[in-house]
Amino acid sequence: MISFFANIFGYFLNFLYMNIGNFGIAIILFSIIVKIVLLPITIKQQKNMKKTAKIQEKLKDIQDKYKNNPEKLNQETIDLYKRENMSPFSGCLGAIVQIILLFSVFYLVRSPLTYMRKVDNSLIEQYKIQLEEENSSNNAYPEISIIKEKGNEDEKVYINMNFLGLDLSGVPLQDASDVKVFIIPALYVITTFFSMKLNSSINKKKEKNNLITDGETEAKEEKMPNPMEQANKNMMYIMPIMSISIALVAPLGLALYWLVNNILMIAERMILNKYIKEEE
Repeated sequence: MISFFANIFGYFLNFLYMNIGNFGIAIILFSIIVKIVLLPITIKQQKNMKKTAKIQEKLKDIQDKYKNNPEKLNQETIDLYKRENMSPFSGCLGAIVQIILLFSVFYLVRSPLTYMRKVDNSLIEQYKIQLEEENSSNNAYPEISIIKEKGNEDEKVYINMNFLGLDLSGVPLQDASDVKVFIIPALYVITTFFSMKLNSSINKKKEKNNLITDGETEAKEEKMPNPMEQANKNMMYIMPIMSISIALVAPLGLALYWLVNNILMIAERMILNKYIKEEE
């Protein structure tokens, strides 16, 4: 299934590349356009998150009241979501879309000749064999090796990976002698920390506002343990570690996509949070 979506996105990315002539700029434009297309889903997801935060107290009351009656608990929970015109699975669509995008872009960056340039597979295999015989093939990313080693000889397998002096075909751990390969992953990690700090700050404000609306005191908030807040704090450190681990072993094109996506997501979150708040 991921190959199917990677092929579709590959046509679009290739269209941008053929009109621009630079892989890095094509990835940036691809990220921006995808964000714009997915904006309605994102707005709906943000609204659902706000609704979910508002009904947490009601949901907790139901769980306390019917903790010894699972059947009644399930029914009351379903009724609560119906009254609030919400679905317990309202956030699933956005998560599924993001997972599809993540793996599809990884496929694109890992095998750009197959999914983006649509190079004949027989030609790719021919070059793979040649590079293996020359002991210059990258086993993890053979198509990246083909672009590096054969791109200047055959325009069919050439992709302009030079972006602001950085080679987007570079893989940090494999090209560690070139310090520049760590610039994009480092920027990505910084924006990831900032994004998670922003999300944490917004969530804390939501929780405080909900408590004030419900007539609760800040003292009660301090006394009550907040598992969600603790989970967010843990994720704030776990996610960057996972991200940098992947970014260090993947071609820089993937880290560039993540970096641009992070910047867009931060701007999007700040704007939508203000827009939805004013709408309410």
